[in-house]
Amino acid sequence: RCINCGAFHHFKPLVCRRCGSRGFREVELPKTGKLLAYTVVKIAPADFKDKAPYLIGLVELDDGTRILSQLTDFSREELREGVRVEAVLRKIREDGENGIIEYGYKFRPLVE
Repeated sequence: RCINCGAFHHFKPLVCRRCGSRGFREVELPKTGKLLAYTVVKIAPADFKDKAPYLIGLVELDDGTRILSQLTDFSREELREGVRVEAVLRKIREDGENGIIEYGYKFRPLVE
């Protein structure tokens, strides 16, 4: 986050896109939020074609930050706009040539 104007940047840039400042601080994002919109990816990019169909959702975190992310562990009944979600660490993909497994965050229905 820019220490001058408060703008959030997913990756630390050289300068803030909003104000031009070079000062940043790391922030921890909330792990929960709500699902704003979703879609089913049926024709996936080459790196993910063995995963199709899969869900992608626009999630608004509790601090207002919006993230586009894969969704997981949803039943048809749970899959609706406005449902509370939480981030979970999951396998994203596996590099077939090198066997490298990539992990990252996906969102699932909030377990209360």
